[in-house]
Amino acid sequence: MALHLTRALQHRNYRLFFGGQSISLVGTWITRVATSWLVYRLTGSLVLLGVVGFCGQIPTLLLAPFAGVIVDRMDRQRILLYTQVLSMLQSFALAATVFTGTVTVPLILALQVCQGIINAFDTPARQAFVVEMVEDRADLPNAIALNSSMVNASRILGPSIGGVIIAATGEGWCFLIDAISYVAVIASLLMMDVEPRELPRRTANMLTELRTGSDYVSSFLPVRTALILLALVSTLGMPYTVLMPAIARNLLHGGPHTLGFLMTSSGVGALAGALYLASRRSVLGLGRAMVYSTSAFGIGLIAFSQSRSLWVSLLVLPFVGGGMMVTMAATNTIIQTIVTEELRGRVMSFYTMAFLGTAPIGSLIAGLAADKIGTSRTIFMGGVCCLIAVMWYSLRLPKLREIVRPIYVERGIIAAAEIDAGVKAL
Repeated sequence: MALHLTRALQHRNYRLFFGGQSISLVGTWITRVATSWLVYRLTGSLVLLGVVGFCGQIPTLLLAPFAGVIVDRMDRQRILLYTQVLSMLQSFALAATVFTGTVTVPLILALQVCQGIINAFDTPARQAFVVEMVEDRADLPNAIALNSSMVNASRILGPSIGGVIIAATGEGWCFLIDAISYVAVIASLLMMDVEPRELPRRTANMLTELRTGSDYVSSFLPVRTALILLALVSTLGMPYTVLMPAIARNLLHGGPHTLGFLMTSSGVGALAGALYLASRRSVLGLGRAMVYSTSAFGIGLIAFSQSRSLWVSLLVLPFVGGGMMVTMAATNTIIQTIVTEELRGRVMSFYTMAFLGTAPIGSLIAGLAADKIGTSRTIFMGGVCCLIAVMWYSLRLPKLREIVRPIYVERGIIAAAEIDAGVKAL
C-alpha cells in the first residue's frame, strides 16, 4: 500500500524535486503567515490584507498566458532554476527591510508584485515539468497527488513554525529562513538528469501561439468547464485565507499562534485530500470527486463563518482545506491527462490563471466586503457561491463524460470491456 501511495518517487528526478521542494515550501508558508501578520500588525486594516493578496497574485492573471507560451518554447528546468533564484533574492530583500527597520506597507506591496511576476512563470513551468520528471505516464496522477501532498504537508508545518517564530523573534527571521530554504530546491534542480525535450520550431509569433492555446481551452468543453469551476471557487471561496489574521484576532481573540493553528488545521484536511488522491489507482471518477469536494468546501466555509470558538473552527477547517485541495488537484490531473503535449505549457498557464490568477480579484473583493459587511458574512457568501458553482458543474458532468471517454480509450485508460460494463470516465 505504501509503495502504491508513493510510486512516483521511484523516478529519480521526481524524487530529487520532491525532497528539495518539500524543504522550500515550508519556508514559503512561513513567509505567507509572516507577511499577513506583519501587514495587519502595521495597519490593522482588512482592506490592506486584501490589497496584499491582490498585489501578490495579479501578475499571474496578467502574465500567465504569455508565460505559458515561453514554457512551451524553452527548457522548463532552466526556467525553474531562474524563478527559484529570484524568489530567494526576493525573500532576502524582505528580511533585510524588516531587520533594518525600513519595512513599509508600500515596500511590502512592491515585493509582493515582484513575487507575483516570478510565480506567473514558475507555476506553469512547474506543472508542465512534472511530465518530464516522471517517465511513466501511468504514474502522472500519483505524482500530481504527491505534489499536492507535499504542498499541504508544508502548509501544516509552515504556519505552525511561523507562528512560533513571529511570537519569539518577529517576522524578519521568518523571511530569512524562507530565503535559505530555496537552496534545497535549487540544488535538486541542478542534480537532475532530465532527457532534453525536443523544443518546437518557432513558426509563429508569441501572440499567435497564445491565441492557439486560448482557442484550445475555450473550445474544448472538458477543459473549459473544469477551469471555470476552479476559477469560481478560487475567486469566491479561497479569499477566506486572506481574512484569517482578522478572524484570529477579532473573532477568536487570539494572536499569531492562533493564526498558525487555523492555517495548520486547514492544511491537515488538504493533506488528507492529497493522500486520498495519491491512493487512487486511476484518473477515472475524478469528475464525481470534484463535485463532492467542492460541495464539502462550500459547506465548510459556511460552517466556519458561523464559528466563534477556536475548537469548532479547528474541527471545520479540515473539510475546507481538503475540499479545495481535491478540487484543485483533480482538475490538474484531468487536464494533464487529456491535453496534447505541444500545448501543455499554455494550457497549464490557464490552469494557473484559474487557480492563482483569479485569487487577487477575490482577495480584493473579500477585503472590501469584509470592511463593509464583516468577515463572517463575507466568508458565508463565498461558501454559498461555491455551492451554486458546483451545482452548475454537476449538471454538465454527463456531457463531459461522453467527450472524455474516447480520449481515455485512445490512451489506454479505459478498455473496451470497461465501456461495455458502464465505467464512467469522469
